[in-house]
Amino acid sequence: MPDNLVPEVLKGALQFGIKPGLERISELMRLTGDPQDRFKSVHIAGTNGKGSVAAYISSVMAASGKKVGVFTSPYLERFSERIRIIDGADGLYKLVNDDSYGEISNEDLVRYSDIVKNAKDTMMKEGSFDEPTEFELITAICFLYFADMKVDIAVLETGLGGRLDSTNIISNPLVTVITALGLDHCGVLGNTITEIAGEKAGIFKEGTPGVCYDPDLMLIPDNMKSEARDALLSKAREKNIDILFAGSRSASDSAKFTSDGRMEFTYGGTVYNTALNGKHQVGNAICAIEACKKCGIPGNVIREGISLARWKCRAEILSIYPTVIIDGGHNPQGAVSLGYTLNEMLGGRLRGKPVRLLIGVMKDKDVWGILEAYRSCGINVAAAVAVTPDNPRSESADVLAQKIKYVYNISDDLAVVPDAVEGTRLAYQKCGRDDMILLATGSLYLAGQIRSTLKGLIECTTI
Repeated sequence: MPDNLVPEVLKGALQFGIKPGLERISELMRLTGDPQDRFKSVHIAGTNGKGSVAAYISSVMAASGKKVGVFTSPYLERFSERIRIIDGADGLYKLVNDDSYGEISNEDLVRYSDIVKNAKDTMMKEGSFDEPTEFELITAICFLYFADMKVDIAVLETGLGGRLDSTNIISNPLVTVITALGLDHCGVLGNTITEIAGEKAGIFKEGTPGVCYDPDLMLIPDNMKSEARDALLSKAREKNIDILFAGSRSASDSAKFTSDGRMEFTYGGTVYNTALNGKHQVGNAICAIEACKKCGIPGNVIREGISLARWKCRAEILSIYPTVIIDGGHNPQGAVSLGYTLNEMLGGRLRGKPVRLLIGVMKDKDVWGILEAYRSCGINVAAAVAVTPDNPRSESADVLAQKIKYVYNISDDLAVVPDAVEGTRLAYQKCGRDDMILLATGSLYLAGQIRSTLKGLIECTTI
C-alpha cells in the first residue's frame, strides 16, 4: 500500500486557493508537451455523485479489457488514491480485493511532480501568469502520468464547476456526464441552479454526446428542476449536441437491499447488482450505463462492471455492533440521500433510534442545511462530537458545535474535539458504552481520516 506522500510541488499551493480559469493549466500543458491530447477520456461534472459515476464507468471500462486511468478528488486515506490505473479485468478484480491497487507509486509521483515543478518554475519566470493552484498542479501530474502510461481511456472527475475547471483542457472526450446538481460552491459558480448548471455543462464539447442525471430525479425544489433542465438543454444547443437525461423512477423504486449488503435494481429489462447502496445510486449507475453504451461497451460487460464497482465512504457500514456508519456527504442533498438510504439498509432501525454524530465540515458548505436535512429525514441526533477536518477551509469545531446545539438542542453530550483522530476515538468509545449508532459524516476531507482511525479500533468490521 502506498504511503500518504504529498508531492513537494503542492506544499504551499493551497494558499493560492480556488482560481477558476484555463490559462494556467494551458501553459503548464504546453510546457510539458500537451499530454492531455494523447489519451481518450470520459469527463464527469456535477454537484453530487461524480465519484460514484466515475467508479462505475472506470469499472465497466476495465471489465471490457481497457487500461483505465482514473482521476478523482479529494483523496480519502492516501493522496495517491486520486491518480489510479486499473489495468483491464484482472486489474479490476485486484481492486475489488485491495482498495490501494493501481494507485500511482511514490516513485512515479515524485518523478512527475518534478517535471510539473520545472514547468511551473519556467512559467513563473515568464512573468505572465499567476501561481498555479493545487488542483491545477495535480491535474498536470495526472495528465502526464496517464499519457506516459498509455492508458486506453481516462475517466476524469472535475474538481469544481466544469467550464473553467482545469480538467476541461481536454478537447475531445468520448462522452461527457453531468451528475445530480445542487446549490454548492455558490460563491464561485453562481447563486442559482441555472448558473450552476451552466458552469457544469461547460464541459460539453461539439461532436461529443452528453449524458445528464435527469433533473426530475434530483433532490432539489421542483422549480429548480425545470430550470436545471432548461440550462442543460441550452448549453447542449450551443454546442450542437444531443444530450440524454438518464434515470428512471421505476428503476429507483425497484431497488432492494440484499442480505449480503448490496443493492439490486432493474433497468431496461436488466437486473443490476451493486455494492454502492442507496436509491440515489440507481440514478448514478444509470448515468454510467448510458455513458458506457455511448462508448460502445456491450451490455453484459456493463452489467459486470456495475457489479464490481467500489467506492468507499459512501453510506459505508463499518461495523454492526456497535453500528458505525461513515459517509462523505457534504451538502443538504447528500444528507437527505444518506438518511433515507441508511434507514432502508438497516431495515428501518435508524428512524427514531438515538444517533451520535461525528462531524466536521468545510466553511463554504451549507452547514445549517446539512444539519436540518439529517433531522428532516428521520435521523435522531441525540449526541455529537464536532471536529475540525485537516484543511485550511475547515469550519472550526467550536463554531460547528454551536450550530449543532442550536439545531438539535444538545448540551450534555456535545463534545468539541478539534483533532479529528482524537474526536473519532472519543465518539467510538462513547458508542461502545451506550450502544448509540455512530454516524461519521460532513466532509470527504474528513471521511478518509476517520476511516483510517476507525479501522484501527473496530474489531467486528466489514472493511
